[in-house]
Amino acid sequence: MATHDILPGEYEPSASQWVRDQVELYERTGGREGDTLMDTGMPVVILSTRGRKSGKVRKSAVMKVEHGGLYAVIGSQGGAPEDPAWVHNLRAAPDEVALQDGPEPFAATAREVEGDERELWWDRAVAAYPPYADYQRKTDRRIPVFVVGPKG
Repeated sequence: MATHDILPGEYEPSASQWVRDQVELYERTGGREGDTLMDTGMPVVILSTRGRKSGKVRKSAVMKVEHGGLYAVIGSQGGAPEDPAWVHNLRAAPDEVALQDGPEPFAATAREVEGDERELWWDRAVAAYPPYADYQRKTDRRIPVFVVGPKG
């Protein structure tokens, strides 16, 4: 099943060429290629959201942080002062989400976590991708943490 079957609508590729290229490669090969963050060897998954302003489908490669069939997606943007655009999309439409970890995407829902649950998922995220800890130190904002899981 393709992402457009799960999350219908016009797909608007990222303004960033490397993001467009990685998403296309990952989807075309069913996650056999384009499945790591650049040259780090760290695994990624493809997160698809509904654009809160445009209504178009947006796709991003995010670090793979999986536990018990659920995924944490971390709005780090490398410690930039602002959240990545997909954070706003998830907040606006948490039920219009798809996630692809391997050959097939699945319909998903997202929820932002806080308190002890956030700390648990944050620790899992830092264990999977240690630079997250540095990113938090670089920014004054609290990096948002979402848990994404299959719909239903």
